[in-house]
Amino acid sequence: MLPATETIESPLRNPTVLRLARLAGLLFGGIFAGFLVAVLVLELSMRDVDGIVYTQMRHIELVGLDVLATVTLLPTLVATAIVIAITFRNKGFARWLPIVAFALLAGVLILTVIVNLPINADQRDWIVSMPPTDWASVRDRWQISHAVRTVAAVLAFGALCLAAIPGRSAKP
Repeated sequence: MLPATETIESPLRNPTVLRLARLAGLLFGGIFAGFLVAVLVLELSMRDVDGIVYTQMRHIELVGLDVLATVTLLPTLVATAIVIAITFRNKGFARWLPIVAFALLAGVLILTVIVNLPINADQRDWIVSMPPTDWASVRDRWQISHAVRTVAAVLAFGALCLAAIPGRSAKP
């Protein structure tokens, strides 16, 4: 038991916690956004290939990309939530940047779960030599959803970067 004169300081009041959360958000958020941009470029470069080549490439993409997305998006969300918890009571525009980033990242997660992951699961079962007749419309739906979530992730990363600028960001 602590004497009456001693108090326990909340870890959320420790400036090191805020710095580490910002660093984690920037690191994982940057990797996540960059990864989504790279996949978008790859997907767009395959717009003119036939169903067999597209299916084969998707099988290769699906080997580990879902894992990479998970291990970068989830820590970004957690780190951003910590930054929000620490800075929310502060005044000024800068406190809203992590909230915007979190909302965009949550939207990415929801879109991924609703659109992209079910398509990924279906595409894993496609036979490379015999893609389904509607493969191009499935590809288009996946790519549109992916483009939306890529833009959202890049905007979220931008908001996290702006929030981390010294003098602009609020202190705990």
